[in-house]
Amino acid sequence: MKILVVEDDRKVAGFIELGLREEGYAVDVARDGDEATMLAHVNDYDAILLDLMLPKKNGIQVTTELRREGRHTPILMLTARDATEDVVRGLNAGADDYLTKPFKFDELLARIRALLRRGGAARLERLSYGPLELDRLKHQARANGVLLDITPREFNLLEHFLLHTEEVVRRTELLEKVWDMHFDPGSNVVDVHVGNLRRKLREAGCDGLIQTVRGVGFCLKRLEATPA
Repeated sequence: MKILVVEDDRKVAGFIELGLREEGYAVDVARDGDEATMLAHVNDYDAILLDLMLPKKNGIQVTTELRREGRHTPILMLTARDATEDVVRGLNAGADDYLTKPFKFDELLARIRALLRRGGAARLERLSYGPLELDRLKHQARANGVLLDITPREFNLLEHFLLHTEEVVRRTELLEKVWDMHFDPGSNVVDVHVGNLRRKLREAGCDGLIQTVRGVGFCLKRLEATPA
């Protein structure tokens, strides 16, 4: 799932971005209101964490603009103020919830998960293919009913495969979508993580689901039965 963090304080933005990435979320960061609205126009986010006090456009203006355009992405307003009028203004503008700084990261995660349960950008909460099941809210994956012990990066990798079942997924695409990296011909990071994911699927009785397409990438596809 993808989250937009709109925060002009670089230290706070970095703290939130790092924590969310460690939890397996894809994250974009905007430093001002103009950049926030531009990113929200071109990307499909599951949630927006929006600071109230921003350069160029404040959080109220950003929220009002997005809602006026018919964008229903859940918005969590972040504010250093706890005055009732600020909270009311944010909610009346269309924000779904608010969180006052300073906050504990666990509370931020709980608020995000609550917003996602209400419905992100029209995305499925659960993905499945054959014996594989993935819960995008709980960040859990199962194979043959067995809970997989996978890292956040492996979770994102499996999620991408499940969103593109029986399609050839190029290594370049995985680097860009799962790692936020541009193609590096000398990197084997994709193959290493795919290998680890394959091993864990094999241990759960799901061997051979992730097939290698030589010279191109990978494909999540059930093996065809061998004729008798």
